Amino acid sequence: MRVLVLGGTHHVGRALVKTALERGDEVSTLNRGLSRDPVPGVRALTADRTDPESVRRALGDAEWDAVIDTWAWAPRVVRDSARLLADRAGHYGYVSSRGVHHWPWPAGADERAPLVDGDPGSTDDADYAAAKRGGELAVLESFAGRALLARAGMILGPYEDVGRIPWWLRRLERGGRVLAPAPAQTPLQYLDVRDLAAWMLQSAERGLSDAFTVTGPPGAITLGELLTTMLAVTGFDTELVWAPPELLMRHGLPLGMELGLRLPDGSAPSGMHDADVSAALAEGLTARPLRDTLADTWTWLQAEGDPAPRADAPSPDTWLDAAAEQRLLDQLSH
Repeated sequence: MRVLVLGGTHHVGRALVKTALERGDEVSTLNRGLSRDPVPGVRALTADRTDPESVRRALGDAEWDAVIDTWAWAPRVVRDSARLLADRAGHYGYVSSRGVHHWPWPAGADERAPLVDGDPGSTDDADYAAAKRGGELAVLESFAGRALLARAGMILGPYEDVGRIPWWLRRLERGGRVLAPAPAQTPLQYLDVRDLAAWMLQSAERGLSDAFTVTGPPGAITLGELLTTMLAVTGFDTELVWAPPELLMRHGLPLGMELGLRLPDGSAPSGMHDADVSAALAEGLTARPLRDTLADTWTWLQAEGDPAPRADAPSPDTWLDAAAEQRLLDQLSH
């Protein structure tokens, strides 16, 4: 296909570009050209997406079979891009989020769970859920019947710039004794970014439309399996010390929040890791083994170093007080 990736330099966008090239697609990207050099073999279009005229000039008169958009901020930007591309692209894939559903998410929720309100013309991105829902509506305005809304859950794998797995890998790398949020049997639900990218491209090729909850099968892995597999693929000499969440919270240690296992008040939310993904699985979504995801993430992290902290999120370096962790470890050793 001729594919246009709006973005293409970070996490999901970067995986989309790499996967599309591996498929043999003809790939264009559109971004500001500031984050990294263009990937060889990619036609790099440069524009500030908040400026519709800049985007119009960059697009020229080119046409594409598919567009995939990773925008996560003001919905009006998505609306402007979708309008410009409505007559020159066959399919529009939008990387959305399970966050578009009303909180708290019901246990076992699927695509029919209630949605938040969104405004496709909004310039506000303070409310992530409303912004993503507004982005969905913006896409549907111009690509009704030929749009895929991928409501992603927790996305892991190489290029991750949120800091979940890179942060844990660096903690485990230090060795010694490391606190972990009990119970180890807590189920996790996630998807490798490359599996998301492959599915979105395959779906575009097939002309698949509609909204889908896109993450891995529920109950496939546990937190204990996640952390012990990290140790297995890296060879770190680290001891996991499991501590109950109430003890962690008393010591000001919010472990588990980074993986959506608990809320700031210490409670464990329902619906985070048990989504019904049967619709996406029926449409060809697949998930690679956990070991492959973690090994490849570690290889990437070693090769490129820690990703720069995201501007819209706290630096992972501020997540945990090392002194408080050591005090609790000392307490648990007695």
